[in-house]
Amino acid sequence: MRLLWKLVILLPLINSCAGDGLLSRPIFTQEPHDVIFPLDLSKSEVILKCAANGYPSPHYRWKQNGTDIDFTMSYHYRLDGGSLAISSPHTDQDIGMYQCLATNLLGTILSRKAKLQFAYIEDFETKTRSTVSVREGQGVVLLCGPPPHFGDLSYAWTFNDNPLYVQEDNRRFVSQETGNLYIAKVEPSDVGNYTCFITNKEAQRSVQGPPTPLVQRTDGVMGEYEPKIEVRFPETIQAAKDSSVKLECFALGNPVPDISWRRLDGSPLPGKVKYSKSQAILEIPNFQQEDEGFYECIASNLRGRNLAKGQLIFYAPPEWEQKIQNTYLSIYDNLLWKCKASGKPNPWYTWLKNGERLNPEERIQIENGTLIITMLNVSDSGVYQCAAENKYQIIYANAELRVLASAPDFSKSPVKKNSFVQVGGDIVIECKPNAFPRAAISWKRGTETLRQSKRMFLLEDGSLKIYNVTRSDAGSYTCIATNQFGTAKNAGSLIVKERTVITVPPSKMDVTVGESIVLPCQVSHDPSIEVVFVWFFNGDIIDLKKGMAHFERIGGESVGDLMIRNIQLNHSGKYLCTVQTTLESLSAVADIIVRGPPGPPEDVKVEEISSTTSQLSWRAGPDNNSPIQIFTIQTQTPFSVGWQAVATVPAVAPVNVNGGGGSRSELVITWESIPEELQNGEGFGYIIMFRPVGSTTWTKEKVASVESSRFVYRNESIIPLSPFEVKVGVYNNEGEGSLSTVTIVYSGEDEPQLAPRGTSVQSFSASEMEVSWNAIAWNRNTGRVLGYEVLYWTDDSKESMIGKIRVSGNVTTKNITGLKANTIYFASVRAYNTAGTGPSSPPVNVTTKKSPPSQPPANIAWKLTNSKLCLNWEHVKTMENESEVLGYKILYRQNRQSKTHILETNNTSAELLVPFEEDYLIEIRTVSDGGDGSSSEEIRIPKMSSLSSRGIQVLEPSIHFLSIVIVIFYCFAIQPLIR
Repeated sequence: MRLLWKLVILLPLINSCAGDGLLSRPIFTQEPHDVIFPLDLSKSEVILKCAANGYPSPHYRWKQNGTDIDFTMSYHYRLDGGSLAISSPHTDQDIGMYQCLATNLLGTILSRKAKLQFAYIEDFETKTRSTVSVREGQGVVLLCGPPPHFGDLSYAWTFNDNPLYVQEDNRRFVSQETGNLYIAKVEPSDVGNYTCFITNKEAQRSVQGPPTPLVQRTDGVMGEYEPKIEVRFPETIQAAKDSSVKLECFALGNPVPDISWRRLDGSPLPGKVKYSKSQAILEIPNFQQEDEGFYECIASNLRGRNLAKGQLIFYAPPEWEQKIQNTYLSIYDNLLWKCKASGKPNPWYTWLKNGERLNPEERIQIENGTLIITMLNVSDSGVYQCAAENKYQIIYANAELRVLASAPDFSKSPVKKNSFVQVGGDIVIECKPNAFPRAAISWKRGTETLRQSKRMFLLEDGSLKIYNVTRSDAGSYTCIATNQFGTAKNAGSLIVKERTVITVPPSKMDVTVGESIVLPCQVSHDPSIEVVFVWFFNGDIIDLKKGMAHFERIGGESVGDLMIRNIQLNHSGKYLCTVQTTLESLSAVADIIVRGPPGPPEDVKVEEISSTTSQLSWRAGPDNNSPIQIFTIQTQTPFSVGWQAVATVPAVAPVNVNGGGGSRSELVITWESIPEELQNGEGFGYIIMFRPVGSTTWTKEKVASVESSRFVYRNESIIPLSPFEVKVGVYNNEGEGSLSTVTIVYSGEDEPQLAPRGTSVQSFSASEMEVSWNAIAWNRNTGRVLGYEVLYWTDDSKESMIGKIRVSGNVTTKNITGLKANTIYFASVRAYNTAGTGPSSPPVNVTTKKSPPSQPPANIAWKLTNSKLCLNWEHVKTMENESEVLGYKILYRQNRQSKTHILETNNTSAELLVPFEEDYLIEIRTVSDGGDGSSSEEIRIPKMSSLSSRGIQVLEPSIHFLSIVIVIFYCFAIQPLIR
């Protein structure tokens, strides 16, 4: 109860600090570890470390074997910060398990458990040890027999008065498990006194046993015998993850046995294993799951072998895979925490709150590593721990649960003072007060409460979103936040600016080098918004401040025109004008092409010089965006005056070389013929060269016709739709000229070989049907498909096929109109390409709908009240060859407007709610499967101001007063249904 009251009293402080993060739960920075203390130092002091961070600073207490330590009653216990100091510790009183608890305003955490034990080793008994007698060649074991002790021991032996320890080899071995000295085969040099030394590092003490004499018997030498294993590892060993495991194996025998190791499952020993000098110890460092299994030691000599085996079983203390995290929730919320740890065996879980075990209750559900608390209240606040434990260790994951309860508060996150938006844009005005539980949000514009509409929408987090903002949306907006603890308001202004528009963008220009041009970039914008113009040329900014040559900005505030003076060839490219404001960025782009005279020819060579001719070749220089039309050859001699033109053979190759199409086994090549002024002599013609792609041999043909622009090569070996490399040149009586660049042209193709599948047809009206089919998955062998051809006809034998319609690409449906009513139509589909059409699909048929009703609605009556127009008419009866009436369409429009509105109904009456500010024109027509029927004559409904006392207007003079009364009653009676 004391804790609950403290929590309630401190709740305002906790809530006020929640947003600032001032308060923080205890977090251990140091936890106690297991301690083995030397018993001989009992007059000194044991320190179990513990320290934690937190605000306010934590205070500490300790448990021994689950019981709180009363520091007022135990003189030799004291706190050193958070650590526990034990003065002059006693084995009977202080041995046990210790835990540290750290507490502040937010709760308590419990440390890991630490075990305190005392290390010691007593002296050996002083009585003399018996003499051990052995024959030469016999094995022997000298026993150490350690005195009572606690703590890990290490063993060594000395021989006679030699201060050095007996060194191990393949004949001698000191077991660190038993302490005994093993001699596999005794030699005469082994005779003497042996002494066992034991060291206990934790006790910080070493003891020496009495010497054991070893003498050699004189009754003979021991013969050879098979190995006898005296040192063997246990049948089952529990090995911890990451630990270093040592297995001992040593045998007596004559000759001295060799030791080897293996795994019984046949897999190789881990590459990380280490061996002692005699291989009597196998060490597996960093033990892992894959290292567990059965291991075998083999001791062998010439007389035989002996085996020892045992199983290594992997275990791992718990390790966290998923921890709990600090959680701040509102009162009445639900908490779900999950923690998960790995370990072998699998760990089990317990939960603690403020250091005490948490048990399931009405609102608290605990299942393994899952904790659920429903309908949180402030008393649930605290520090929680998930404990994962197996038989080897327990670990803790800590987190704070803070249950918050407060009225809405805008001090940390007020509504934005001024929000700016442009006309037609969207804006979100955020409203995110601190409130626990979450506040209900409403908005006001001025004094008017806002309701959701198509343009104004309340978002999930309480923010207000306004779509397609208008000038009238400007003003003050107030967010009102309410929960059970109170209400808070906060307001901000929405300022609406006119949208910036580029009114005169730059446009594509084609200019000549040396001209000066102006690229326009003019905008209209809100006068209160500053506009900045930035120009880019081919992606790089034009820095006008640096006085770049040729470029100059001209114009005023809303004009960002760019002048380019004395434009050069290198000014060709893409110009981008960007318009930047604080609210948006716009841009417009234009391409500028600067044309100039061509550059000089390159790589000019003169070859094959004779008395009257020479061979001249060159490579075209840059055309500077003006295609080169002709090259002029000039010569100069010592006897000529200046440069003079000379006669040449052709120097211009055909352009626009293309082709394709044609029939199977044909290659069609086309080009643009050379004009007469570029033929340069008599006997002009064309050279055609082509070869399959990948081939090295060209086929050459000549076309003597001057005006020719097409050549067809036929050969049965040509594979349909195969790519060819093609080039076209020229010649005349003087010789051959230049060749065009290589172009890829495809040979003629076969007609499609496959018919479409899945053809179907359905009728939509008396004059319309739709044909559909499945696309053909084609390849070169089945013929390319460029599109489909739909054929359709009737079953009247006097008529041939009515029509044929083509669709291109992967279109698989076609709507056919203009058909006869109530008529059976057949349809078929076939694929086509440049070679022709393929086989047709099996025909399908459908009967078009009957004709729509020929009679229009009659006896139309109307009544106009305010902006409500009631209409009534007689049901249209159809003839046998006409489609049945399914409903009616009312078409209405204002007298001065062409836009027609349509209302559909299944009844013979309707009600229209429209503003009659001017005359309306109305007509009514039938609706059927066969389509829309005939319309009634157009009815003019005069605007309200022109109506006198007339209530009901009857369109046919044959309607009597009784009909008028029925119409009035019917219109008012069906009003709820029509709406």
